[in-house]
Amino acid sequence: MIKILSFLGLLGSACFANELENPNLTTTWVGIATLVIFVIGYYFIANEEKYHIDKSVPALFIGIFTFLMISVYYAMNGLNIHLVHNEAEAVILEIAEIVFFLFVAMTYIESLIHMGVFDRLKFNLISKGYTYRKLFWATGFLAFFISPIADNLTTALILSTVLITIEKEKKEFLVPGAINIVVAANAGGAWSPFGDITTLMAWTAGKAHFIDFLYLFPASVLGYLVTAFLLSKVVPTTKPAFNANTEKKPEMKEGAKTVIALGVITIITAVISHQVLDFPAMWGMMFGLVLLKIYSYKLTIKFGKEHFDVFESMSKIENNTLMFFFGILAAVGALYFIGWLTLASVVYHPDYLGATYANIAVGFLSAIVDNVPVMSAILKANPDMDLSNWMLVTLTAGIGGSLISFGSAAGVGVMGKLRGVYTFSSHMKYAWTILLGYFVSIAIWYFQFEMLGFN
Repeated sequence: MIKILSFLGLLGSACFANELENPNLTTTWVGIATLVIFVIGYYFIANEEKYHIDKSVPALFIGIFTFLMISVYYAMNGLNIHLVHNEAEAVILEIAEIVFFLFVAMTYIESLIHMGVFDRLKFNLISKGYTYRKLFWATGFLAFFISPIADNLTTALILSTVLITIEKEKKEFLVPGAINIVVAANAGGAWSPFGDITTLMAWTAGKAHFIDFLYLFPASVLGYLVTAFLLSKVVPTTKPAFNANTEKKPEMKEGAKTVIALGVITIITAVISHQVLDFPAMWGMMFGLVLLKIYSYKLTIKFGKEHFDVFESMSKIENNTLMFFFGILAAVGALYFIGWLTLASVVYHPDYLGATYANIAVGFLSAIVDNVPVMSAILKANPDMDLSNWMLVTLTAGIGGSLISFGSAAGVGVMGKLRGVYTFSSHMKYAWTILLGYFVSIAIWYFQFEMLGFN
């Protein structure tokens, strides 16, 4: 009996020691396999158009399979499997906050589309009699100021639809117009916690307050304006064809303005939820969804289900995008747990690149890999940085994706809308204008945060 009690005591001590220690597994077979699976999986994500495999499939596979593989390794080697369990729960919590936030935002966007808000916007732009160059600036400014609220991908998809409605063949308008929308949507998303998944991640991780992101506005807008000014020089000054007699003005459905107002209230409740009440931002978003559902019930009683139904809007959400985020965030969580991100974070050390230069390089990496896993990796590695550098990496991860056509969700979305017109090669022809804007944004950040000492 004494021997049994002694054995249990030793076992308990061992488990306690293991619970405190998370071993570095980068040199083990599971560590190498996790990295290789991530690289192969991301290859298929990046080549979604080539292999016709939805990006959510490889993302989910690498995210879920690598965690299962790590669990098997722990069980086989007598390690404390509760460490894997705890990490998986932490990752699920992180994913839930982001996915539910996006879920509500997407529901509102689909509701506004159903209510005819964006059809009305398209008509108002086309019917003004603007030249191609004026339409170029109008769509760009709309993208820049809508994306902080609606997110960069949704904004880019809506305004690229407007673009192709205005003109279907003239590439000298469509190509710079498409690039303009992508750059504007990404730049606009960089100065708002709601504008890009990367800013949302940084905000929910507590790296900055809501107001801190607004200080990125000068860097975002001036960098965008440099690129837009240079692109505008190749846009024609002629007018597109428009027949006022055949084009019917679309009417917004009754209740559309109230839905817009509820969307604004939802954003306010999300900010209050996170900044004042110390709740996840998605809690305020879900409250906004409740308000929308109550209003939907009122409209259903008055006009019938065909007029407006929240669940109909929910059914049109791009679930593959939500599943992609689930998979890729889980995959980055696995890389962090293995120890790869701790190893990679050494570049932030002053003896190597240091925080500022490493964060500038993040923009170029985001263009190649995509900014979501890059930002997730940085947040997991959690390098020791002050507020100014957390703002810098938020800025560069957001606007850096514009450097290459497939470097951001907005760019990929517009490539799909303007297939055969807005391509990798057509984008790269004007990439130098985006690069100049990128460095202008960094220069503005440096002046604002470093020279003026804002922090």
